[in-house]
Amino acid sequence: MKPIEVFASRFGDKVAFNPEFVVQKGQRYYLLNPRLKGMLQGDFYYAGLYLGKVKNGIFFPSFNLLNMLVNVAANKVVVDRKVAWLFICGRDVFRTGILKVMGSKRKGDATLVLNEFGECLGFGKIMDSIDGSEGKVAVKNILDVGDFLRRETKSKF
Repeated sequence: MKPIEVFASRFGDKVAFNPEFVVQKGQRYYLLNPRLKGMLQGDFYYAGLYLGKVKNGIFFPSFNLLNMLVNVAANKVVVDRKVAWLFICGRDVFRTGILKVMGSKRKGDATLVLNEFGECLGFGKIMDSIDGSEGKVAVKNILDVGDFLRRETKSKF
């Protein structure tokens, strides 16, 4: 539970999952309802809602977790349609494409990146120019929903 709480706190919020329903298997975390948790017996490959994993001491969130944080996170930026597409393609966010900033504007803080419809596209790190000049990066892309597709294109069949 600790890695999830520490990760969520980076967005200026406190996430409180009932520890009874969070299951850790190795370095992976899953959220299970009481009925499903009661059916678990011994080893399992995947169960419930995947929240993320710890690798080399760093927590890597799932998009399930990021979508849950949208409702409680303080730090969020809403971007226009063009910037949303570029962000999904792995690009950073420039100030000109930001429609709305909620929460922290401090350099180094984490922020969720949302499209115009409030859908979470991923998260990034606020750079020193979120309110600054137009030609500089405002949010550095850390993880976006296009990451999975980019990884798939690199593999050979």
